[in-house]
Amino acid sequence: MAPLVAAPLGLLSVLFNVGESQPLQPTGLQGQVLVAEWRTPWVAGLNPDPAIDQILAQYLAGLAQQGWSIPDQGIWIQTGDSAIAQHQGQIPMPAASLTKLATTLATLKHWPLDHQFETLVGFHGTLENGIVQGDLVVQGGGDPLFVWEEGIVLANHLQSLGIQQVTGDLVIVDGFTMNFSEDPNVSAENLKRVMHADTWNNEIRAAYGNLEANTAQPSLAINGTVRRIPSNALPAETTWLVRHQSLPLVAILKAMNIYSNNVMSEQVAALVGGARVVTETASVMADLPPGELSLINGSGLGVDNKMSARAAVALTTALQRELEQQGYSVADVLPVSGEDVGTLIDRRIPATAAVKTGTLAEVSALAGMVPTADRGLVWFAIINRGWAIPDLRVQQDQLLQAIQAQWGVATVPAHLSTKVKMQTPDYRYGDPRRNVDP
Repeated sequence: MAPLVAAPLGLLSVLFNVGESQPLQPTGLQGQVLVAEWRTPWVAGLNPDPAIDQILAQYLAGLAQQGWSIPDQGIWIQTGDSAIAQHQGQIPMPAASLTKLATTLATLKHWPLDHQFETLVGFHGTLENGIVQGDLVVQGGGDPLFVWEEGIVLANHLQSLGIQQVTGDLVIVDGFTMNFSEDPNVSAENLKRVMHADTWNNEIRAAYGNLEANTAQPSLAINGTVRRIPSNALPAETTWLVRHQSLPLVAILKAMNIYSNNVMSEQVAALVGGARVVTETASVMADLPPGELSLINGSGLGVDNKMSARAAVALTTALQRELEQQGYSVADVLPVSGEDVGTLIDRRIPATAAVKTGTLAEVSALAGMVPTADRGLVWFAIINRGWAIPDLRVQQDQLLQAIQAQWGVATVPAHLSTKVKMQTPDYRYGDPRRNVDP
């Protein structure tokens, strides 16, 4: 790749619109010689593509014109096992929610994609004429996607089993989280509230609108308060009534990544053993070079979560390999442009690209795959450091558009088409079929 200087950019400057961008947070690096380093034994082959090399050069020159520090930008572009263009691709950088790629990958080591987390519900006391003389007991099983809709349908199921009133308390055993709350007391109070429609707020009523038509509004009255107890304090004589099964793991990961939900990803990471286990497991599964992935949590919050651009690509391609073995693809655990909204709202990423976004106050990152006609799947990672996040996002999208324009728009291969679509019959919040006998 030829040295780059901030010079007239030719036709590609129209595509990247660099002439209209205003300098932000200038670093005084205009005129710096920018040289791509091609020294890595990690990928199977190095096959630089002159056209993509030039597109990347234009992209970096545009960032330089705006005053961004070019050494703070990491890019890796790959087809198959061959890197075709890169800049600072081996340097670990704050990667924000690209961290969730590692969390997602490590999770696949622990459970199959059809795994369901179970929440047990029962009572302690007696049940006569629809009244529990005692407490309603809920034992959480780690479900990171227990939302209002799940609570509504669970309450309806309990009423179908004959429970209309609880004279005692709602007792929550460790491991229950609702609506992504980081406060277990809030989760417990939310569960009590959702079980009786007279106590609903507007948020619950909106969630009720997502359920199947003619779903009943529950009226399960709990006279007492909410109490939380550790699992070793669970009464031995508890009578279990129902196992509430979560959505399958593949749908949980899809929802987590569509909305880049930090609470969910922290919970998932904790379930597999924490940030250290996520780092070690993902590094082995993706065969990462030493030092190119370093995490302090499973979500990406904080600049101390770091990975290189090529590590982000390796994590994504490793995800694809693992998912293929179970009949899925990255499109089933990552947001897909043109299909999912979430963090992709207002983005102009090529249609059918499966990607993961990452954002901190001074970081904008993007990684995933784009289908092309001439070269098949292009795997990429872009890690930008700078404060103008909306501008950086626009230029990321334009970089991907330019790559796809060079090699042609392609229909995504059948094996990469999305199978997991949230709120469709198989992946609907509050599906009553997921309340089963204990």
